[in-house]
Amino acid sequence: MGAFGRYLLLRLGRAALTVFAVVTLVFLLVRVIPGDPVDTMLGDQAAPEDRAALRHALALDAPLPSQYARFVGQVVDGSLGHSFRQRDRTVASLLLEVAPSTVALTLAALLVGWGLAIPLGIVAAVRRGTRVDRVASTFGVLGLAIPHIWLGPMLVLLFAVTLRWLPLPGGDHVGVAALVLPAFTLGTGLAAILMRQTRAAMLEVLSEQYVVAARARGLRESTVVLRHAFRNALLPVLTVGAAQLGALLSGAVITEKIFERQGLGTLFLEAFFTRDFPVIQGAVIVFGTTYVLVQVLVDVVYGVADPRVRLA
Repeated sequence: MGAFGRYLLLRLGRAALTVFAVVTLVFLLVRVIPGDPVDTMLGDQAAPEDRAALRHALALDAPLPSQYARFVGQVVDGSLGHSFRQRDRTVASLLLEVAPSTVALTLAALLVGWGLAIPLGIVAAVRRGTRVDRVASTFGVLGLAIPHIWLGPMLVLLFAVTLRWLPLPGGDHVGVAALVLPAFTLGTGLAAILMRQTRAAMLEVLSEQYVVAARARGLRESTVVLRHAFRNALLPVLTVGAAQLGALLSGAVITEKIFERQGLGTLFLEAFFTRDFPVIQGAVIVFGTTYVLVQVLVDVVYGVADPRVRLA
């Protein structure tokens, strides 16, 4: 195994420790925040013996170290425990049931974000100071300033209610048409950040000597920009894109609620408001694992895009 392979194994080990630490913190936090799962399930008027019986059935009367050991065992066996609200369902089965919807939304938002950011950033850098650059810069500012919770309803009002080009949120709508508005709502913020970073990285690279030399050799401008400049400008853009994954996942929670999509985000919110501890913990494991694995994947892409990373 080469040095780069050993480095990736080290990164995976650190990623696993990070996820473990985050999940442990969540395990503790959900037990200290106000609200009792028993009160949520039985109400305030339940008899004390019924409350005690349910608390025992949920193992909430066990010492905290015992609850934690039970939780770790459920993570190891892959079930992630059983939902408090749906006692016959494991958390893993609930997550797997709604995960495809969230994966589709996240991939579509990534497609929107990168698909808008890269062309706009490159063109803005190449045509610096022109009207195109000003339009792209304005998009970058608006994309950061407009929150998802406002943009989503406005897009629904325009494209689903007024123009009737796309289906309304909720119902049984599936397919690409039902994914367009949520994807744009979630992806515009990412696109704005990546566009600004792409523009800044391209401006820096375009002034390098090897780009000037490539132009002096008579290479086509598209070859100079895409092959020589953009490839070297891509690394900082990837770094920012990976760092924004956490914001994208948290935005998915809000976006799924706005568009009434069943996914990991809505499942997490429902579990939070009903104090369904196992589902909360399971959702955090999925979010945290996804985030750190993307960081490792970015390291692999670094090595492919720039041989100097592999040598380092």
